Amino acid sequence: MKSSPVAPAETVRVAAAQFFSGADVAANLDLVVGYMTKAKAEGAHLLVTPENSNRVRDFTSREAAFDACEAIDGPFVTGIQAAARELGIMAAVGVDLRADTAPDVYITQILIDSTGDILHVHHKTVFWDYEYTLFTPGSKAIEVVDTRIGRIGMLLCADGIVPEVPRLLALQGAQILTNSLNSRGPDEMRVHEPLRAIENHVWHIAANTVGGPANGYPWTGGSQIISPTGQILANAGETDEGMVVADITPATSHPKVLAGIGDLDSFRRPDLYGELLDDIHGLRVAEMYGPVPPGTPAKPLPVATLQTSWYHATSWTLTRAVAQVEYAAKRGTALGVFPELFIHRPGEIEADPGAAAELSAQALDLLTAAAGEHGVWIVVNLVERDRDRYFSTAYLLSDSGDIHSTYRKAHLNESERLWATAGDDLVVADTPIGRIGLMIGDEIWLPEVARILTLRGAEVIAHPANWDRLEAATQAATERTEENRTHLISCARTDNPAGFGSQIVIADRFLPGQPVALMRYPTAVSSRTGFEENIFLELDLMDSHSKVQGFHLDPVATRQPHLYDALVLNGASTS
Repeated sequence: MKSSPVAPAETVRVAAAQFFSGADVAANLDLVVGYMTKAKAEGAHLLVTPENSNRVRDFTSREAAFDACEAIDGPFVTGIQAAARELGIMAAVGVDLRADTAPDVYITQILIDSTGDILHVHHKTVFWDYEYTLFTPGSKAIEVVDTRIGRIGMLLCADGIVPEVPRLLALQGAQILTNSLNSRGPDEMRVHEPLRAIENHVWHIAANTVGGPANGYPWTGGSQIISPTGQILANAGETDEGMVVADITPATSHPKVLAGIGDLDSFRRPDLYGELLDDIHGLRVAEMYGPVPPGTPAKPLPVATLQTSWYHATSWTLTRAVAQVEYAAKRGTALGVFPELFIHRPGEIEADPGAAAELSAQALDLLTAAAGEHGVWIVVNLVERDRDRYFSTAYLLSDSGDIHSTYRKAHLNESERLWATAGDDLVVADTPIGRIGLMIGDEIWLPEVARILTLRGAEVIAHPANWDRLEAATQAATERTEENRTHLISCARTDNPAGFGSQIVIADRFLPGQPVALMRYPTAVSSRTGFEENIFLELDLMDSHSKVQGFHLDPVATRQPHLYDALVLNGASTS
C-alpha cells in the first residue's frame, strides 16, 4: 500500500508512541510495527517513536555498545522499512546505529517514507550525560527533509535541551519537528518541547520512552503533539505505554509570526550573532566550562526584584521607585532589578515618545541618586532620547551613583518599531559585584540573546520584564537558565498580560546524587503579582561557573559551531 502526497494546505494526521524497549530486538521490532499498524488504522500519515526503539542500553562500554547495536541494513531497520512499505505509513524511529568502524555508535533517528525508502538519518549532536561514555556525537550538517507531508526537521532528546538544533531546522524551513527521546526529565514535556515549538513556530511531534525497571528512575513519557503556538493537541501522560494522534496543518508554520512580537525574521538580529560561530575555546565563557573545582570559594550576590509599575499617579510611581531602592538596601541587596518600562502606563510611550523620554530622564536622575545614596546596584529600563531617535534602554546604575553601563534593546517587536530604534550590540557589564548581562522584555523568546550573554561570560542576567504570556516565565525564562546554566533575574510589571509575578531562575550546581530533575530543570523562585512584592535572594555566582548538568554534559562547551552557519543568515526561515 502506498500513501499519496498531501497537498500543502491540507490537514495531516500524525502519531507519537511511547513505550520501553527491552533487550529483545525482535520483540522491539514487533512492538514498533504494532504501533505503526495502529497509527495507520487511526488514519495517521506519520508515526514517531522514542530514541533507541531498537533496544535498551544495558551495556556499559563503547565496545559493548558496538556489539549490541546493528548497522542500518540490520533486521530492525529493514523490518521497519518493510512494515512502512506494506502499511503505507511514514515512520521516524530512534535507533542506535553502528558506524562503519568500531567502536563508534551513533544515536540516530531514521526517517522512513511510506514506500519503505530511507529519507534521512539524523545523528544526535548533543548527548545526555552518560551517553558521552558510550556513543559518538554526530557532526554532520543539520538538514531539513522534504517529504510528502511537509518539510521535516529531525532531532533527538538532548538536541532540544539546547537551542541550536531546533533553531537551525526552523531557519532552514522546517514545518514539523520529529523528536525521539529517551528522557527521565520532567522538563521535556513542560519546557523543552512546547518552547521549541513556540520560539521557532513549528509543529512538534515528541515521542519519549516511558516506564522501565521497577527499581530505577523511570523514563517520563509525556509524548505529545504541539502546535506552533504551543497548544498541546495530544499528550500520552507520564506513566503508561500508548499512542496519541492529532491533526496538524504543516503549512501554517509559515509565515513564522510570533504572537505579540511579529515576524521572526524581523525580530532576530543575525548581524549580532557572529559569536555563535566562534571556536568554543576562544570565548570568555571557556573559563566556566565543566564543574567548579572543589574548594572554590563562593561568590555571593544578594539580589532583589523591585516589582512595581505605574500606579495611582506618576509622582507616586517615582516616589515608590526610590523607596524600593531604599528598602532593598535595608534588606542587604547588592543588585536590584526594576520591571520593563515600569514608570509608564500601557500605550503611553507609543502615544508620545518625547514626553516619555522626558519622564524617563527625571526617573533616571532620581534612581541614580538613590543607588548612590543607598549603595545598591540597580538595573532600570527607561526611554532614552538621542537627538531625534528613541531607545528602550536598560541602565546599570552603580552603588556610587553613576551610570556604569547601558544596553539599548536590540530586538524590537512590531509595536516598538513604531517609536524605537534598535540598539546595535548585546551587553555584559564587568562590575565589582560580578559580570551582569542585560536583556529586556520579549528578548526572553530569543535563545540567541541569553546564549551570547553567556558566551561573553555573564554570571547573572538582569531582565526587566513584562510577561506577554504565562509561558514566557514558566518556559522561556526557565529554559534560558537551563540551556546556559546562568542565573536569571526577571522583574515583571505588576500589570503584565500573563498575570504572573517576578521570577529568579537559579543555575543549580550539579552535585552527585541529586535528583535527576534538579540536574536539568532549574529551580525558580517567583513572587505574586498585581502589587509591590519583592524577591530577596542570595545567589552564588560561582554556580554559573558550573556549566555541567551531570558528570559529562556541558550544554555550552559541547556546542558545535561549525554546524551553525544558518544562525547568522538573514531571512533564513522563509526559505
